[in-house]
Amino acid sequence: MRIQLLSIAAAVALALSGVAQAQTSTTPGARADGTRDAKPKVDRKARKAEEDKIEADYKADKAKCGSMKGNEKDVCEADAKGKENVAKAELRAKYDPSDSNTRKVEEAKAEHEYKVAKEKCDAQKGKEESACEKEAKAQHERAKADIKAKHASAEKRAAQGGSK
Repeated sequence: MRIQLLSIAAAVALALSGVAQAQTSTTPGARADGTRDAKPKVDRKARKAEEDKIEADYKADKAKCGSMKGNEKDVCEADAKGKENVAKAELRAKYDPSDSNTRKVEEAKAEHEYKVAKEKCDAQKGKEESACEKEAKAQHERAKADIKAKHASAEKRAAQGGSK
């Protein structure tokens, strides 16, 4: 009697472990319950919608610049284009998270700030304009150096990991 109970318990345990293994070993694009995963289709649609929103935001920001004149218009357009570039970089980082894409977001932000600051300097004249542009360039160079230093250690680790 006792041997029969142990045999039955062992058979039930084996059957349950087989079911559990079948549920956890899924193929790519399939869920544990055996149905296809619809996530990639949803992600593409969501990504396309976000890309369209970025484009619409850029066009709206640029349209606001239309009534402006001179340097004010140049600053506005540089800001609109910079925002678009940053948003595109952030979108890439959102759907493909990596150190490289994170770095590109930071670089796009630094470039945006630099171009807007440089356009603002154009409103000044003579020595003030030159000093303003030098300061903007210095800030941009510092930002690039900070980004490079921040990501250098990650790149070094990746290179060492790949060569092992």
